[in-house]
Amino acid sequence: MNAIQAYYNGSVFVPVSPVNVKLNQPALITIVESENSKPSSNGYVELFGAMSADDYLEIIEALKDTEKVDANEW
Repeated sequence: MNAIQAYYNGSVFVPVSPVNVKLNQPALITIVESENSKPSSNGYVELFGAMSADDYLEIIEALKDTEKVDANEW
């Protein structure tokens, strides 16, 4: 799993830096309430804090439900 820092421009989420993802790649987006409207350049840990191993495993399990099994499933 990768964390991507981005901002919403009113239409789409725009990554702060280049990202390498596949077309139609499932994503989990968390909206951060912040008084600062400009994205931080110090990384996601400043915004989100450290993630516990249990939280990480819970997210990985949830994402497994979105994995494509075969070409005709979706």
